[in-house]
Amino acid sequence: MPKATPLTFVYLHYWAGSGGAFQDVAERLTPEYAVLAPDLGGFGAALAPAGGYTVDAYADEVATFVAAQGLQRYVLVGHSMGGKIALALAARQPAGLRGVALLSPSPPTPEPMTDADRKASLQAWGKRTEAKKTLRHITARPLTAAAEEHILADNLRTSKAAWEAWLLHGSRENLAGRMCEVRVPCTILAGDQDAVMSPSVHGLETLPLLPEGTPLEIVSGAGHLLPYEAPEEVAALLRAFGEKVH
Repeated sequence: MPKATPLTFVYLHYWAGSGGAFQDVAERLTPEYAVLAPDLGGFGAALAPAGGYTVDAYADEVATFVAAQGLQRYVLVGHSMGGKIALALAARQPAGLRGVALLSPSPPTPEPMTDADRKASLQAWGKRTEAKKTLRHITARPLTAAAEEHILADNLRTSKAAWEAWLLHGSRENLAGRMCEVRVPCTILAGDQDAVMSPSVHGLETLPLLPEGTPLEIVSGAGHLLPYEAPEEVAALLRAFGEKVH
């Protein structure tokens, strides 16, 4: 009997982050599962996306990446901004997609953000002091010095175009009408101390639009950066999800 094609987790990172955020989780999943964590256009070491900075342009970029890797069975792991991109791609029902795991996801609806917060975030680009403030605001559990430096470095190397495009446009896009086309199993994981996207946001804005029976799991004492703050819990959730969709 032929051996089943391995399941691959494809991590799509948060705004002002990079694929490197998933390293601690990936180490806990391999070699049982394959893990890929690309930098999205304009973030990390990635060049600007060829099609622009819309959610659909990023979904195109991910689809191209998946095809180039020859993936036959994979799960999208969408974190914050990456969650919205993952859902946009899932709604296209691409071949090989087996599920979507959402970590503190930006909702399919316009992201809840006040005008004051949006303005402050726009003005924070490229400023290390502001990056440090953001780090303190969006995390709740203690991090290693190395992790903190990685988070700051990712923040500061984000291109201005990618930074502004998400704040002004991507975060405001409304994909709610497409969510009925998401037909694969989904799961959501959120920290109960998330100051960016509280569990109630997921319960009100995202969960009702996903397939019936989608669970919302809560990590106690964690903030927004779950792969850094709770790698054990994230890996355990993904392993269980992988077994479910295998």
